[in-house]
Amino acid sequence: MLDTNLRAQLKAYLERVKLPFEIIASLDDSAAAREMHGLLSDIVSLCDKITLRTDGTDVRKPSFALAGAGEAPRIRFAAIPLGHEFASLVLALLQVGGHPPKIETALIEQIRNLEGEFRFETYMSLSCHNCPDVVQALNLMAVLNPRVHSVVIDGALYQQEVTERQVMAVPMVFLNGEHFGQGRMDVEEIVARLDTGTAARDAARLNAKQAYDVLIVGGGPAGAAAAVYAARKGIRTGMLAERLGGQTMDTMGIENFVSVLETDGPKFAAALEQHARLYEVDILNLQRAEKLIPATDNDGLVGVQLANGATLHSKTVILSTGARWREVNVSGEREYRNKGVAYCPHCDGPLFKGKRVAVIGGGNSGVEAAIDLAGIVGHVTLLEFGDALRADAVLVSKLKSLKNVDIHTQAQTTAITGADGKVNGLTYIDRASGESRRVELEGVFVQIGLVPNSEWLKGTLELSRHGEIVVDARGQTSLPGVFAAGDVTTVPFKQIIIATGDGAKAALGAFDHLIRSSAPQAVAA
Repeated sequence: MLDTNLRAQLKAYLERVKLPFEIIASLDDSAAAREMHGLLSDIVSLCDKITLRTDGTDVRKPSFALAGAGEAPRIRFAAIPLGHEFASLVLALLQVGGHPPKIETALIEQIRNLEGEFRFETYMSLSCHNCPDVVQALNLMAVLNPRVHSVVIDGALYQQEVTERQVMAVPMVFLNGEHFGQGRMDVEEIVARLDTGTAARDAARLNAKQAYDVLIVGGGPAGAAAAVYAARKGIRTGMLAERLGGQTMDTMGIENFVSVLETDGPKFAAALEQHARLYEVDILNLQRAEKLIPATDNDGLVGVQLANGATLHSKTVILSTGARWREVNVSGEREYRNKGVAYCPHCDGPLFKGKRVAVIGGGNSGVEAAIDLAGIVGHVTLLEFGDALRADAVLVSKLKSLKNVDIHTQAQTTAITGADGKVNGLTYIDRASGESRRVELEGVFVQIGLVPNSEWLKGTLELSRHGEIVVDARGQTSLPGVFAAGDVTTVPFKQIIIATGDGAKAALGAFDHLIRSSAPQAVAA
């Protein structure tokens, strides 16, 4: 089942297993069951502390569960966890086998102290790069707390379930049979939702923090670069983020960051965080800023008020809150989000295997999405508002060579329609003829650019007509002591490498501001 290189890597990992445990497989006579049995047989052949049983009776077949000696299983894979989920399998094997998790002690205790019964079911796809974070978080919680159970389900393998439960975006999580959430979530975020006292404790802890020299709001490429450059100056640096890594967590492939030949978004985001932690930046994750409070003459400190009620203070602030996917803003888009309307073709594409989908947007992201989806779905309809596709010529040429793709330019999407809780089509106006037309389909992927995350700043500092923070050559905003960097600003060309450079520049600008504002004033003769 596993090739020679993968077997060697897995064998090295499994040497860390300390405690014996068993794999209990529930199999049928399907090809998927035979593939699963081959994978499990390879695993047990590589570690003498793991045994395999094939007498499982789970209703989902094929599937397999992991159970410590003398314990009932709490982790189950209704999947053949390869692709992006292979790491989730390896971690589950190690953690059930007694290898300690790499999370803070306080978080471990918080998980162990959760009260109640929690049965999580996570629908994922093997091509989804956000799914492993959710899967690994829930599996870890199941290892640490006997009241938590984690079931991982491959949507492509269990299409009937996906249809019945109307799973049209991954990762999608159910708790005790009820919808819990979708999209990327890490273990801290999940625990915070289950532990109702988390917000109050966080607010008290954050309110007690001393003022920073530089406080960075946002944890993407710009924020991380600003944190590294500021901390290297030896000043007290904090970085708060609603989601560490920012939009890079939703990026599949990164091939244009100079000196890094190829990587993916989650790996790049992890490297950003690791670099910032190297310089002892005070990182505050899962914190949403809601208000910027300008400095007063009394203390000279800028305030940042958080959603949990806490307020942080700093001599300077760098805003790097990034951007998010732009919506089409037509009838049905929000109503059918995650019910056929999607924004990540890599994550959700496999859920539409053999079906009809549309891609809205003819730039690079739209054309790339259409090419990617064409290899999975039955048919792709690409709609572009302008007179021609705006993507690179090589991408347009590739798209036009695909037989299951229709391209419509001068097409203004007017509505996304649905029935029985899911998408069934869209309508658009042919701008050349003025005629209204309808496309019957099951999915719509929106790829029309970005919106800056700056709504919380309106009325506080200068924004452009597009909502971007206006900055000068040093990253200075219209508010003294407040700088900005990255996709949230007026700087053109929203690219990772540009955001990191802007983050470094803003940090140097903030440091220069600190030096000048603290320098003794000349005394007149």
